[in-house]
Amino acid sequence: MPRRRLETNDLRAAWERNAADWIRWARDPAELDGHYVRYHRDFFLALLSAPPARVLDLGAGEGRLARDLIERGYDVVAVDASPSMVAAAREAAPGMEIHQADAASLPLPDASFDLVLAFMSLQDADDLPGAAREAARVLVDGGHLCLAVVHPVNSAGEFFAREAEAPFVIYGSYLDESYYVDELERPGHRLLLESVHRPIGTYTDALADAGLLIERLREVALPEHADAKPYSPRWRRIPLFLHMRAVKPG
Repeated sequence: MPRRRLETNDLRAAWERNAADWIRWARDPAELDGHYVRYHRDFFLALLSAPPARVLDLGAGEGRLARDLIERGYDVVAVDASPSMVAAAREAAPGMEIHQADAASLPLPDASFDLVLAFMSLQDADDLPGAAREAARVLVDGGHLCLAVVHPVNSAGEFFAREAEAPFVIYGSYLDESYYVDELERPGHRLLLESVHRPIGTYTDALADAGLLIERLREVALPEHADAKPYSPRWRRIPLFLHMRAVKPG
């Protein structure tokens, strides 16, 4: 479906509004071999230090990444602003520590985590600078913030058509923030993803202003093995996701 642009949005309210659809989508058996696993998760996990480590999953949603991390030996605390997401995460992992809180106001002590992970959540944060400051506050010296977002080139525009060689067009301004809605469909499911486009510099400035130093930046394209659809190669011409790892100096 074509991407819709909005003048403004309350992203925290949007995720609660769409939470039930997201939980069904994320837990659909089709998603076990879906975008999260095939396109993205393992590339992101490669940024992390090895377990054991105390990890904060910031914007954990219904908890799928947090559960994957626990299986890999990490000590995980999850945070999400959506009451429905928090309830679903608690139901799926009753033993995990989970908090309902805004990313810009965490009910957690200073210097209490080795890793803070923001996996596909900061593009949905209303207060990005506040979230970055809070991530830095709860990190130990030498700890890392690892984040993944929709790549800002991706969120700024869209392909003109579905063919492999279709042009990619940015209709407005890459440099200005703008709200957008993507509608996803598959048999039995419809999902709205409401987010904000921010240029790369907005993310890097937020990390720098929080006192974090960027160690690595990766632009993740569609893996060669991912899809055989005729139009899939278009997603190897521009990046799908942006990954960054930043350190809290100590």
